Amino acid sequence: MALLNHSIENYVALVTIQRAPANALSSSLIKEISQLLDELETNEAVRVVLLHGEGRFFSAGADIKEFTTVSSGEAFTELSRNGQEVFEKIERYSKPVIAAIHGAALGGGLELAMACHIRLVTENAKLGLPELQLGLVPGFGGTQRLTRYVGVAKAAEMLFTSEAITGIEAVQYGLANHAYSDEELLPKAKELAEKVAQKSPLALKAAIDLLNDAKPESFYKGIENEAKSFGTIFVSEDAQEGISAFIEKRAAVFKGK
Repeated sequence: MALLNHSIENYVALVTIQRAPANALSSSLIKEISQLLDELETNEAVRVVLLHGEGRFFSAGADIKEFTTVSSGEAFTELSRNGQEVFEKIERYSKPVIAAIHGAALGGGLELAMACHIRLVTENAKLGLPELQLGLVPGFGGTQRLTRYVGVAKAAEMLFTSEAITGIEAVQYGLANHAYSDEELLPKAKELAEKVAQKSPLALKAAIDLLNDAKPESFYKGIENEAKSFGTIFVSEDAQEGISAFIEKRAAVFKGK
């Protein structure tokens, strides 16, 4: 069963994540996003990609149950690198990618959104990286992109507390471009996407390349260190406790081991 659906109108590809109930980012969903981007890149009828989630959420996070099938820290690092590569592909994609976020963009869901060029949110949407609550760290570029958008101090607060911010706060901190009511979000997102689609595809691609040139080399070093930490932390007793506690819907008890 396909985890993505898409339609094309007025040079805009509306891509819908449809993995009920939470649109959790499994490895198969990330792979499908990558494959669809490859398909749309050569389609001249598409100049902008608009990404949103079906149902209650944009994406409420990574597929935690999938983590229980990973057997080693090395495999977890590889899982991290695979996600990082796809999200870097989004950020460097030759066509603008806009995320329309409602409900929640948490963990991997926020990491996906942060890889997009523009983020539009509902006023009451929840955006956050709660990985430390599971005894883990973000693994799909979240530590590096969140810091770029909101600064070190706010990123530290969001990571250390695992608390989400609202859509309105996300705009205030620079994490999102605009906040709308639930009813306005998709119409406003389509309106923006169609406005962008009127620009020259060649000029848009050049602008995206130039924006990416603003990323310092330290970003890529940080991304690599994040993947390594993702694997190292995964094999700790605390991480196994955090994952078990999440699945069992109880509070985790961490021991620093």
